[in-house]
Amino acid sequence: MSQPHSDTQQPAAEAQAAVFVRMSAVVRMTGLGRSTIYRLMAEDKFPSPVRLAKRAVAWRRIDLERWSAVRPSASH
Repeated sequence: MSQPHSDTQQPAAEAQAAVFVRMSAVVRMTGLGRSTIYRLMAEDKFPSPVRLAKRAVAWRRIDLERWSAVRPSASH
């Protein structure tokens, strides 16, 4: 008997890239306000959203995590 075809299983990174986060969750995750997020996007300093529908956008969770990982942290 042959084993199931491995193409049906997504690698972890691919599966995570498919997770979308809406604006309210992005605000909670980053601690940034909506206007700051849009300003950073205009300055190419924040990931761009993906269009889900005519009037709906969301961000890929993996893009936000990568952005956060390279962002300098504040020391208090």
